[in-house]
Amino acid sequence: MDSQLELLKPIQVGPYQLPNRIVMAPLTRNRAINNIPGPLNAEYYAQRASAGLIISEASQVSPQGLGYPLTPGIHSEEQVAGWQLVTDAVHAKDCKIFIQLWHVGRISHPDMQPDGALPVAPSAIAPAGKASILKGAKPFVTPRALELAEIPGIVEQYRQAAKNSMAAGFDGIEIHSANGYLLDQFLRDGTNQRTDEYGGSMPNRARLLMEVIDAVSEVYSSDQVGVRLSPSGSFNDMSDSDPKTLFTYIAENLGKKNLAYLHLVEPRVNADALKFWAPTEHTPEDEGELNCQYFRSVYPGILIGSGGYTRETGNQALVDGKADLIAYGRWFISNPDLPERFAQNAPLNPYDRSSFYGGTEKGYTDYPFLA
Repeated sequence: MDSQLELLKPIQVGPYQLPNRIVMAPLTRNRAINNIPGPLNAEYYAQRASAGLIISEASQVSPQGLGYPLTPGIHSEEQVAGWQLVTDAVHAKDCKIFIQLWHVGRISHPDMQPDGALPVAPSAIAPAGKASILKGAKPFVTPRALELAEIPGIVEQYRQAAKNSMAAGFDGIEIHSANGYLLDQFLRDGTNQRTDEYGGSMPNRARLLMEVIDAVSEVYSSDQVGVRLSPSGSFNDMSDSDPKTLFTYIAENLGKKNLAYLHLVEPRVNADALKFWAPTEHTPEDEGELNCQYFRSVYPGILIGSGGYTRETGNQALVDGKADLIAYGRWFISNPDLPERFAQNAPLNPYDRSSFYGGTEKGYTDYPFLA
């Protein structure tokens, strides 16, 4: 047992004393039947409740926010009840769990929208690629630009989702503003070409994210709210003309919000890595400067790093002060007892990429524990 491992040391995050600094990353697994969590999902999360913090898979804030089949939502009574199974199971293991709130924006398809409507976005710009639907994939369509008068309704979707999350027993929420989904689409000028108060300048493009943070912080205390950003990300056909200036501005303003944390998808996680779960690991030589080390100088609060970390590179990032916690994704999929394996420096179960998305128990709740 390596009691000196920085990953295993406790840390205060908002109102919570976490037993270690190993975070279970939000992981879309496509196993919510009818978009409602059930007993199998509760078992999966409870198996991994030795994490310092669990961040749930992304969960749509409304039917309009749906972009992938078999993903859970947090907008109906049935979904709240389903998530209560999960939070009860996790809390029984004395672990904290935040829910990641999600609206995919243009990364959807009329086949998945209420009444076959067009997906919505800041601007009517179609992404390259194909939408995932139950029977395969179809090319993305050109989304409908949200009317100015509709945007308060988007904020209200997040506020209500936060209320539902509290009813479901979550300890906090993470706002998904990364990886090319709606809030990220508003942030970047490659997808936001509006000329009203939600477009153009960086303060205008960041306005929706800041309004969402303020709205959910009326439900949860702000120090129970985290935000996830992907400053270097190109996944879902994303781009910006000046990402460093943009995300520096955003991080500086998030620093005024007294949040639980800022969660960064670091440069290694590019479009291919997200799409194919590329097996590369995080190294100090990774390309790109928009990483935790950079944001440490502009964001004063707790930082969570994510993106291909191993036991050794994650621990070193903590020792060097680049991050405060490290989120692990695929290694938590295949190693439900990941903190114990790190403590013993034990071998890790290999993961099976073919079972990452969809299915039942195989590749979900059947990975072995050490004991």
